[in-house]
Amino acid sequence: MKTILRIEELGMFSLAIFLFAQTGFSWWWLPAFILLPDIGMIGYAVNAKVGSAIYNLCHHKAVAVGLYIMGYMLGMPSFELIGLILFGHASLDRIFGYGLKYADSFRHTHLGAIGVK
Repeated sequence: MKTILRIEELGMFSLAIFLFAQTGFSWWWLPAFILLPDIGMIGYAVNAKVGSAIYNLCHHKAVAVGLYIMGYMLGMPSFELIGLILFGHASLDRIFGYGLKYADSFRHTHLGAIGVK
């Protein structure tokens, strides 16, 4: 099942790249900002509950899609870019097994425990 989920996420990451290609942004924007959503981990400096809430907000695909659609509908390319970066990053994370976090531990994700085989 994990392989199927990773293939699905690869398809979504490919979609993010395809949609990015439709924008007017230079290609350097994508690699420059693809890891930026991980700034959400800073919440873990407070505690696991705050950390998981902020991390999940920065990695939630509905937030990403909403920002992209809002940017498209309102003619705000910067919001399109933010949405695509969030969406692509979340897909990339899930390819590597990093899922949305539970409030008890950074390692406890909706995809299972990080680092446990």
